[in-house]
Amino acid sequence: MRMLVIATGLAAAMGLAACQQSHSDATEAPAPKKDLGRSQVMYQGQEPVLKIDTAVVEPGKTPDSVVLKVTGDVPGPGYSDAAFLPRIYPAPPPDGVYEVDVVATKPAGAMVAQPTQIEVAHAWPNYPAAHLKAVRFMAKGNQVMATVPAAKPAG
Repeated sequence: MRMLVIATGLAAAMGLAACQQSHSDATEAPAPKKDLGRSQVMYQGQEPVLKIDTAVVEPGKTPDSVVLKVTGDVPGPGYSDAAFLPRIYPAPPPDGVYEVDVVATKPAGAMVAQPTQIEVAHAWPNYPAAHLKAVRFMAKGNQVMATVPAAKPAG
């Protein structure tokens, strides 16, 4: 009887060992792209917009500024104080693409869950002109990149 139990246990162990996938056959998922910037702290009630439809970077009124413009959707009517929060970088991004969170303040009280269009346009004074090639606008559901216009020659 003891030999039968040992033989059954040995057969079960061998069967389970044959079912396991070897480590060399497993495929690893690619590592997610590491984000060098970190988000600024949002004020109470602010949250990222749902999605961004269009994004544009235009020259500002002064030589040391650009104007950021975005159209997108928020979760419902009543969102206000839409703004851009440039991410904080320890050093300029190697590709010259700076990320900016697009946020808005949600309304107090109950809200109808009906996506509503929102437009945001603000100047970015003293932007990092020497390094900035494009701006990636960040929302909850997507990201949209807009290139920075070439500087006009003096004269």
